[in-house]
Amino acid sequence: MDITNVGVRLIPASRDRLKAFCTITIDDEFVVRDLKVVEGPAGLFVAMPSRKRTVRCGRCGHKNEVRSKFCNDCGAALPPDRGERNHHNGKPGTHTDIAHPINSECRERVQQTVLEAFHRHVEEQEARRAAGHDLAHDETLDDYDAGEVQEVRPKSKEPERVAPAPRARARIVHPPASVPADDSFGAGIL
Repeated sequence: MDITNVGVRLIPASRDRLKAFCTITIDDEFVVRDLKVVEGPAGLFVAMPSRKRTVRCGRCGHKNEVRSKFCNDCGAALPPDRGERNHHNGKPGTHTDIAHPINSECRERVQQTVLEAFHRHVEEQEARRAAGHDLAHDETLDDYDAGEVQEVRPKSKEPERVAPAPRARARIVHPPASVPADDSFGAGIL
């Protein structure tokens, strides 16, 4: 497995531990988005993309966050044992990885490659800032330039369908019951 591209989007300086979001491309064929560069007690590390864990209500079947004590839909109490426990603190785990390495060698390779790209990106930003460039417009929410993204679906050769114009309502014209003698504008005001 080769990581052929790493996209880095820095998070503006704050007291938060999250430093950047990253996107990796594997073998120029597979993309994994939303890796996070996080400041931990032992330094920077890469967190895999994750989602909040949910548990279904026994009464109505609604999905609730694993930390919820009551159902967000029907209000029923959820059972106290609502999922796997975190091996560090014994509390229920709140997130689960969407994509993750299977072995430690792969995890180390991903982390090393992403952190190297992160450090390069930070150095480039600092050099640009020192040169007087405005960096406010450099960082975008897109991971790739528009030229790098390829259209996956082939374009249809059918002409684009246009919605038909709304139909006019039929007007029913009733003959006037009686026509006044003076039918000019303002007649009958005085």
